[in-house]
Amino acid sequence: MAEAVLIDLFGLKLNSQKNCHQTLLKTLNAVQYHHAAKAKFLCIMCCSNISCERDGEQDNCELETGNGLSALLKEFEIVSCPSMAACLYTIKQKIDERNLSSIKVIVPRHRKTLMKAFIDQLFTDVYNFEFEDLQMTLRGGLFKQSIEINIITAQELGEIQNEIETFLRSLPALRGELTIITSPLIPDIFIHGFTTRTGGISYIPTLSSFNLFSSSKRRDPKAVVQENLRRLANAAGFNMEKFYRIKTHHSNDIWIMGRKEPDSYDGITTNQRGVTIAALGADCIPIVFADPVKKACGVAHAGWKGTLLGVAMATVNAMIAEYGCSLEDIVVVLGPSVGPCCFTLPRESAEAFHNLHPACVQLFDSPNPYIDIRKATRILLERGGILPRNIQDQNQDLNLCTSCHPDKFFSHVRDGLNFGTQIGFISIRE
Repeated sequence: MAEAVLIDLFGLKLNSQKNCHQTLLKTLNAVQYHHAAKAKFLCIMCCSNISCERDGEQDNCELETGNGLSALLKEFEIVSCPSMAACLYTIKQKIDERNLSSIKVIVPRHRKTLMKAFIDQLFTDVYNFEFEDLQMTLRGGLFKQSIEINIITAQELGEIQNEIETFLRSLPALRGELTIITSPLIPDIFIHGFTTRTGGISYIPTLSSFNLFSSSKRRDPKAVVQENLRRLANAAGFNMEKFYRIKTHHSNDIWIMGRKEPDSYDGITTNQRGVTIAALGADCIPIVFADPVKKACGVAHAGWKGTLLGVAMATVNAMIAEYGCSLEDIVVVLGPSVGPCCFTLPRESAEAFHNLHPACVQLFDSPNPYIDIRKATRILLERGGILPRNIQDQNQDLNLCTSCHPDKFFSHVRDGLNFGTQIGFISIRE
């Protein structure tokens, strides 16, 4: 049984205006009869303009409260916006506020494929949709006969994406201004930084607001993450069309750009100008590497497994082997991560950190000792030959615990599975 029911009147076509209220009355009565007892959200979607046009056809419908409609409409929430993108995004917010995921869409046959195309762009696999023809609900033949359109052309899909992008660009930033943390260790020939959680448009509490990763398990669609990324690119000054994230596997595999891209990797290196590379982080450490002499850079994602596997030095070694970098020229900046105040592991896993150095573990004799992955990373970098003065893991808010600072950072430890993601990024200026 659907938790939410959406009636699409955005593109309503009627044989005559005198049938409008009768048609709506029958439709809403049927929906209320079948769904009101179980559904937690009943919604009508319509156009706020007197007429809305798509593909050269005008669709008219005004929701006037007459002929018995007034009392019935009180059972439904009406979302009236000038565009499909605005309507569906507003409805998504209302669905997310109620933490619903099972949705029935009652839609005219000729608009079903269009509706599905918009939903594919604005929702993720967290949601389960079922579709019903609006004509089937009425059983009265009051709608014009229309043929279901089964194909969206590439041009039409482009128009849908453009409408969504235009709408998302109009949204205000949430939770404050966009903030980028930078390091004085990295010279100006590079563009670099570490993001926080402020200044984006993501509204889910644990993703608000500058979430920079979308997956099938989260409620933030790619379109929202891309808008956040666009705002970051504009603020930092890089080209988002040449932006690459790591494909995390909690390992020590490195992709050297220019070679075949692996299926997964926790580090990237490049010497290509204008290409921006990024490491994800939400307790794990996003690490940025730069060699101003050879003009090469890298990023790495270091969780506790990747730290022990040596992903940081694997990135350094890739830069040395591929670009001829020298250890003394490479600078390394550790982005915000979970601190030893909040991160624990079972004792058997903590033992490897204790063997690396006892200072990496607190309360080692407890069942779940506290682990300092930042200290472990510095130790491994210094043992690998990186000069201590060329490693920054303090100051400029870099050493703030992500779990302890919900106002600044996302955190898997704190927020659970539906956590947001910040990044560390770097590129060589063109």
